[in-house]
Amino acid sequence: MFIKYLANRTGQALLVLWAAFTASFVLLQLLPGDAILIKFLNPEFGLGPQEIADIRAAYGADTSVWQQYQHTLLGFLSGNFGYSVQAGVPVSQGLATNLPPTLRLAGLGFAAALLLAVVLAFVSQLTRWGWLRAALQSLPSLFISVPVFWLGIMLIQVVSFRLGWIPVINPGKWQGLVLPTLTLAIPIAAPLAQILIRNIDEVLTQPFVAVARAKGATRQWVLWKHVARNAVLPTLTIAGVLFGELLAGAVVTEAVFGLNGLGSLTQQAVGNQDTAVLQAVVVVSATAFVFINLVVDLLYPVFDPRLRSRLGA
Repeated sequence: MFIKYLANRTGQALLVLWAAFTASFVLLQLLPGDAILIKFLNPEFGLGPQEIADIRAAYGADTSVWQQYQHTLLGFLSGNFGYSVQAGVPVSQGLATNLPPTLRLAGLGFAAALLLAVVLAFVSQLTRWGWLRAALQSLPSLFISVPVFWLGIMLIQVVSFRLGWIPVINPGKWQGLVLPTLTLAIPIAAPLAQILIRNIDEVLTQPFVAVARAKGATRQWVLWKHVARNAVLPTLTIAGVLFGELLAGAVVTEAVFGLNGLGSLTQQAVGNQDTAVLQAVVVVSATAFVFINLVVDLLYPVFDPRLRSRLGA
């Protein structure tokens, strides 16, 4: 049963990737303009119609849309993302340079968001003061309404300019990631904390919790031993979905803090209508999103004994 479950989830993930590739290809084909003409019709190159036609043929732009789709799809399956018209280098080279910084930032932001959500949810349950509990549980509503770009600018203004804790110019490798990570983590932590707090409140009303408390278990022990595992399942689901928003936030955050990554690469590609680069960015982002959600699906049997016994895992 578990093998069937794994195959089913993997098949769905591959179908989503194919749909993302196809949708992005169609939408990029519908965009007005031509990246090849934008670059090579420049009078500085002094190229005639025949030379431009040869260049279009070299890039495969003179074939039918269906042939371009097949060629691009087969190239992606083999790891060949094509060539950037503007940079004149393989797209994979640009991805190799810009993808690791974005993945590092997104990974740190995701981990910080999970940590912040867990701390908010459990501290609000463990505190004895009602006013503190109400204040902590109101923070997610505030965090979720804050735009990423505004939060980044405010953090720079307060932490760097006013307090002087982190330099704006030439910060250390990891020091320079503190503010971008917080900028990403705070809006993502908000919905996670809201769902986790609601789930904890629901689980605390279950009979098995009352039985455990009647046997003399402390509130802290009940929360960690019984409540946490039952409350975390819906949170895992929304965490996987929010990873897509995290990638979008990373692009904006990189622009605010002037970081190299997929954000700057995408911005240049949009300005130059470099469809090969845009297609690769969409597919890579979709792959990361699908992979995270696949991992979440595979973690469900670990946290849910009912599903684990049904799958025989």
